Amino acid sequence: MKLSARLLNILKNKYVLSLLVFVVWMWFFDPKDWRLIAARKEKLRELQESEEMLNKQIKETQTELNLLKTNAQTIEKYAREKYYMKKDNEDLFVVPEQP
Repeated sequence: MKLSARLLNILKNKYVLSLLVFVVWMWFFDPKDWRLIAARKEKLRELQESEEMLNKQIKETQTELNLLKTNAQTIEKYAREKYYMKKDNEDLFVVPEQP
């Protein structure tokens, strides 16, 4: 009985009541509530991962481009692998990769 009476007295305090209303308002009804913040953090994490992946692809492409600009053997290898080009006296067999 004493505990419930004491809890009721605490909840009747205008400062505690206003703090409780404020917390509930900020937690659920504010336009920048916790769900929005969590969703934005998740989106930020996804974008950062995407940025890292794209930066890695850019570096790989720049390296490949540098090799293509400087090395004739790389150009021939690239043409054979990517565009299936061949010399006049060669036969070309394309074997599809198995998944």
